[in-house]
Amino acid sequence: MARYHAEGIRTVLVCCTGGEEGDILNPAMDTPEVRARLDEIRMEELARAAEVIGYDEVVMLGYRDSGMPDTPTNADPRSFAQAPLDEAIGKLVAVMRRERPQVMVTYGDEQTFYPHPDHIRVHDISVVAFDAAADPDAYPEAGPPWQVLKMYYTAWSRARIEAIHTKMVELGLESPFSEEWFDRPSQDHRITTRVDVGGDLYEVRRQALLAHATQIDPSSPFWFGLPPDIARQVHPYDDYVLARSLVDTQVPEDDLFAGVRERVSR
Repeated sequence: MARYHAEGIRTVLVCCTGGEEGDILNPAMDTPEVRARLDEIRMEELARAAEVIGYDEVVMLGYRDSGMPDTPTNADPRSFAQAPLDEAIGKLVAVMRRERPQVMVTYGDEQTFYPHPDHIRVHDISVVAFDAAADPDAYPEAGPPWQVLKMYYTAWSRARIEAIHTKMVELGLESPFSEEWFDRPSQDHRITTRVDVGGDLYEVRRQALLAHATQIDPSSPFWFGLPPDIARQVHPYDDYVLARSLVDTQVPEDDLFAGVRERVSR
């Protein structure tokens, strides 16, 4: 997103919840004072991360964090998990019609290893909204119809994990990736698009992560186990799955706007 923002492309982040139920994973932030105002702090962290990345706008859909599967917060009527699906889709469609994006990025359909109810719900409303936003008969109160041209799923590739693990072992560092990480089925065969985010963009990623201070421990070997000058060179890509496309494009791609640029320039 920082790369495309720097190109002058308007980038908008839609957050469905406020992250109120997330754990505090940074020991330095696990204090009574922080817990007492975690809702506010999560919003402050989001604002800082969005500023680092360069989002032009952050849109909140206004639902409460549903928490992890089978927890009492799943049943909270304010939670995203309990929100009427049609209502949530309509809210997203309204944003899409107002912003008129050419490309949208959402959570993928394969979430077996981290089945957060809100991540799954984000996927569910996104895939419906992709078509609904273009349908003049759907949600007429949400504004004039708009057709998004491409939709991507984010992906955490096996290639990334293997590259980081191999480099850490090579340097004599303790890798956070145990055997169970490599026992998981790889989804790399589904990846269609790798966007170069090396060089200076690595520091944007690092600072955006650190902005989420309650969730990101700066000493975590998972996020920061490699020295920055080396980490920026190890699998310097963001990986995506092209889920829908209404433009001509050939995979593998190295640009989320492949096919879109050509269409717009005609």
